[in-house]
Amino acid sequence: MSSRTGRGCLPRRSAGNAGTGFDEDARSGTLKVRLGLGWAKSHRFTTGQCPVMKYNRSLMMAILHGRVHIAKAVNATVIGLEDAPRGYAEFDQGASRKYVLDPHGALNGVRPV
Repeated sequence: MSSRTGRGCLPRRSAGNAGTGFDEDARSGTLKVRLGLGWAKSHRFTTGQCPVMKYNRSLMMAILHGRVHIAKAVNATVIGLEDAPRGYAEFDQGASRKYVLDPHGALNGVRPV
C-alpha cells in the first residue's frame, strides 16, 4: 500500500465508467471475471502455494549462467555508501526501486548510480 495515497495498487475506473476514483470492487477485494472470455481461451484459475522447489534449480542455474538478471527483475539499484542518505531519502518518498548498498565496490561489473 502506498503511504502517500493510502490507496495502494487499486485499479482506477476507466473513462467510460461513471464517476472518478478507484474501483470499489477492487477496494473490497472482489474479483470480477468475464467467464465467457476465459472459457473460450481455456484459462485456469488456481490458488495455493507456488511449488517453489519445482523451479528452484533451473532458476538458480539461469541466474548463475547469466540468463536471468535478478537485479533487473526486482528493479534493484546498486549504490555506494556515500550515496546511502540519498537512497534512503528517495525510498522514503516512495521511489519504485530497491537499493543495494555496496560500500566496498564488491559487486564488480555493476556501477553505483
